[in-house]
Amino acid sequence: MKLVQRLLVAPAALGLLAPVAAGVAGSANASELNLDGVGDYSSSREQVTSISQFSDVYPTDWAYQALSNLIERYGCVAGYPDGTYRGGRAMTRFEAAALLNACLDRITEVTDELKRLMKEFEKELAILRGRVDGLEARVGELEATQFSTTTTLEGQASFVIGANSFGGDAREVVTIVDDDGGVIRIERGDKRSDRAAEEFGATTFSYDVQLALTTSFTGKDALITILRAGNFADSSFGGAGPSSLSTLEVAFQEDAGLDVVGIDRLMYTFPMGDNWTVWLGGRIGQEDMLPIWPTAYASDITSTVLDVTTLPGAVGAYNKNLGAGAGLTWESGGFAVHANYVSANADNGNPNEGGIATDGAEGTGTVQIGYQGEQWAIAAIYSYLSKGTLIPHGTSFLQESLEFFDAQGTNAFGLSAYWQPADSGWVPSISVGWGINSHSYDGGTPDGAVTESQSWSVGLEWDDVFIKGNAFGMAVGQPTFATALEGDDITAKDGNYVWEWWYKFQVTDNITVTPALFYLSRPLGQFTTGESFNQLGGLVRTTFAF
Repeated sequence: MKLVQRLLVAPAALGLLAPVAAGVAGSANASELNLDGVGDYSSSREQVTSISQFSDVYPTDWAYQALSNLIERYGCVAGYPDGTYRGGRAMTRFEAAALLNACLDRITEVTDELKRLMKEFEKELAILRGRVDGLEARVGELEATQFSTTTTLEGQASFVIGANSFGGDAREVVTIVDDDGGVIRIERGDKRSDRAAEEFGATTFSYDVQLALTTSFTGKDALITILRAGNFADSSFGGAGPSSLSTLEVAFQEDAGLDVVGIDRLMYTFPMGDNWTVWLGGRIGQEDMLPIWPTAYASDITSTVLDVTTLPGAVGAYNKNLGAGAGLTWESGGFAVHANYVSANADNGNPNEGGIATDGAEGTGTVQIGYQGEQWAIAAIYSYLSKGTLIPHGTSFLQESLEFFDAQGTNAFGLSAYWQPADSGWVPSISVGWGINSHSYDGGTPDGAVTESQSWSVGLEWDDVFIKGNAFGMAVGQPTFATALEGDDITAKDGNYVWEWWYKFQVTDNITVTPALFYLSRPLGQFTTGESFNQLGGLVRTTFAF
């Protein structure tokens, strides 16, 4: 045993008052001590295994902990036959020598056992030491070559396989004109459902991948860069079908073409004081800056289906305009007030085609006020759209009418709310929303132009259905449809419904599989007055999150 170990044990042993056994109990003088008594002391040291066996030792005694350690850790302290320790008794040199020798013998036994174990597991310890050295080297290499100490990477990749079927008796309208452009006659063409099936009836397999880089310089700010690629543009799931209503929330394709990676988001946010947050971006979405997203439906972005059902009922107000923009948020105790502006064409220097707050900017200004608690939220929103075509989803009649008559301004209002139970079960979360839009035109409103439109939706979602982590949801609503047209005796008949059902399988923490169905009762709206045209879609979405 090392000298240091002996020196550490000796003071503790010498500081304790160890009694001799019964043969030397009556003597406190070294001259009266006999060697038989010392032997009796040594042979009785195993008799005490716990300090609680001493009836005269209490936790309040100043050496209680030291005595407890010697007894329970080394087993080298003995007591008197009557169960006492007699800690106040004087100690002879022989008694001290006997106690110290007993403790040192016990430590030697422990040391020998440790050496034996080290010898027995020498190979295993060498292997473990080598592995630790290897791990230290790898950690050092990672620290030296890591991408950034301030940037994190998150990603999502989605595969979508699905198909659409079309039904109804509505037919296309064919206008026959002469060489001078005069109308000769109007004829009935092919059935719209047959034409849609020819162009969009195939089963398709598309993908979307997103890589998000979040960089912080102060620990409170965030520079967000999202790289994205996809190939949905030629699919009904990407908005290429008879209407935009079958567009999936995950659908994406870069303007430069399919399979091209582009910058989908580039934005920076930072706090200003205790209650204010600032947003700036060269490519930022209107919805990115909002402090409250007042719907609990399709709350997991890995399992969304139709884009129109993810919006909180007010499609015009929550228009998801994308471009250069800025926003400012004030929050306190659950209350939030927010304002932002986004210009889709901010990079174009021609004021007729782009810029900021110009006729060609295709800009939106948004103000939101609301309250968000732990289980519920409510928000009112107002958006001004400089172009009527900035409404992302609606009937074909509505969107084509706004484009044909060149609607220059839309005032969009919305009111949305949700409630969700504290615990998962048979009670679903409930999300409701409603929106109304007023459309205006330069130089007066032409007859037949849409002057008002509305939208609404209701979404239900059950969490932990059958298996923990799985979820089921359904939604119904009316995407943006015309409710008023300019002119006497012109009635809007643009109503339509969208239904959606889905079930999410949480395969692992990072993989979800979501089969879904949706039904569009009248996606063309007033174009099919007196006739019928509908669309049924089915798909399976598999998402990998990392």
